[in-house]
Amino acid sequence: MEIRHLRYFVVVAEELHFNRAAQRLHIQQPPLSRQIRQLENEIGAELFERTTRSVKLTAAGRAFEKEAREILHRVDIAAAAAQRAAQGITGRLGVGFTGSNTYSLLPVVASNFRREFPDAELHAEGEMLSPAQSEALVTGRLDACFGRLAFPRPELESRVVWAEPLAVVLPRDHRLAGADRIRLDDLAHDPFVTYDSRVGSTMFEATIATCRTAGFSPRIIQEVTQTSTLIALVAAGFGVAIAPESVRHIQVTGAVHKPLEWPKASSDLVLAWRRDNDLPLLRRFIEMVGRSDLGEDFTAEQQA
Repeated sequence: MEIRHLRYFVVVAEELHFNRAAQRLHIQQPPLSRQIRQLENEIGAELFERTTRSVKLTAAGRAFEKEAREILHRVDIAAAAAQRAAQGITGRLGVGFTGSNTYSLLPVVASNFRREFPDAELHAEGEMLSPAQSEALVTGRLDACFGRLAFPRPELESRVVWAEPLAVVLPRDHRLAGADRIRLDDLAHDPFVTYDSRVGSTMFEATIATCRTAGFSPRIIQEVTQTSTLIALVAAGFGVAIAPESVRHIQVTGAVHKPLEWPKASSDLVLAWRRDNDLPLLRRFIEMVGRSDLGEDFTAEQQA
């Protein structure tokens, strides 16, 4: 039994006239009659009572019509769903976020995603380190990731979407907690809390490089893997930290966030995906991010 047999049957059931049904279907009447007869043979029951003057549905025909219409309705729904998926407006997209952007960029991206793709599903994973992001992309567990590495793997493609300024996080009782901006060399003798150096953290490298630009090497007393832990340890007085500006979104009692007056530094936020991922929704998502000014979007979200 084929879908076209069901469509032929429903049109004949509506017209109760083979010639008129054939005209609607843009086929000749004899082939239509043969198709209906084949359908009846396959079912094992007559669907129409035919005379020289009329065509009527049999009891079997009336029962079959109800189910045939439901099947055709479901087929139309399935076809429409496939078309929407092919257009990239439905489906499921897995996106990973680094630590700081779990609390800042994720809400912005999720809001934009919901507005642009209301019929699609976003699966978000936060607090991911860059090596874990690369692995998730290569294995196909995630479709895209916002990270702070250039993702130098041949299977991956990436682009910089935001040069995010770096800032300083201080304990609330720090001597410079009341300053509007911080010169980093004023923290040369302070203990530092940093991201973990053993897992390829880009922010660890950025901390070292920025401190060297300011003329000193930081005295690191604690390394952590999660941004929330970094802020919590600063709030507890363990030390100071350099972090992306967006960490000000993580409000922990006892921690204050200050922009850097000197040296100015930033960390590139990179969107990455697997080159051979042909998911239409991914392509639409990349286009959406490309049209966005994530820095402005994030600022607007913070002020809302």
